[in-house]
Amino acid sequence: MKTYIKARSSFALGVWAFVVAAGGTACSSFKAERVDEAKADEKAMEITDNWVDGDTIRVIDGTIKQIYAHKRFTEFQTKFAGKRIKLFVGEIRNNTAESYFPIKDLEDALLEKMSNSDSFTLIDASRREDLLKEITYQNNGMVDPAQAKKVGKQSGADVMIFGDINMKPETRDGKTIKTYSVNLRLTDIQSSEEICRAREKINKYSTGGTKW
Repeated sequence: MKTYIKARSSFALGVWAFVVAAGGTACSSFKAERVDEAKADEKAMEITDNWVDGDTIRVIDGTIKQIYAHKRFTEFQTKFAGKRIKLFVGEIRNNTAESYFPIKDLEDALLEKMSNSDSFTLIDASRREDLLKEITYQNNGMVDPAQAKKVGKQSGADVMIFGDINMKPETRDGKTIKTYSVNLRLTDIQSSEEICRAREKINKYSTGGTKW
C-alpha cells in the first residue's frame, strides 16, 4: 500500500510540473503593464477605431476654447460685469449609427469642464424635479420653518448649451475613414438667440474597407 501511495503521489507531482511548464510556455508571450491616458489611447488605436477617452477630452477642450474665443460670446459676457453666467447643459444627441458611442461620458466631461470654469455657474436642470420634491417636503410641516427652503428661490439659467455628434464614414483604397463631428451651441435663454457655436472633428482610420 505504501508503495502505491508513493507512486501515485509521484505521478501527481509529475502532472503538476507538466501543467506549470506548459502554462509558462503558453503565457510567455503575455505581458501586462500600466500606462497613462495618452498611452492607453495609443494602445487602443492598435486594436480598434472606436471612440476612446482621449477623443472626448480633445473635443471638449477644443469646443470650449472656441466658445471662449468667439467674438459674440465675449460681447455677451460683458453684460454680466464680471459675474458668472448661469448655465445649464441640455441634451447632446448621438446622431451616429454607433449605439456604443459614449455620449454620457462626453456630457459628463462637458459638465466637469464647465464646473471648473471661472465664467459659468452650473444650474442642475437634470435634478430640478428632485429638488422640487425636497423643497415641497421641507415646507409640508416636516422641517423647522426657519430652516426650510422656499419655493421660488431657485436661480434661473441665463444660457443653455446643447449639441450633437455626427459621424461620416468613407472607404478609400481599402481604408475606412470615420470622421466624427462634435457640435456645440450656446443660446441666450431670454431671447432664444444663438450666441455662438463650436465644432471639433476627430478622424479615425482602419483597414478592411468596412461598409456602412
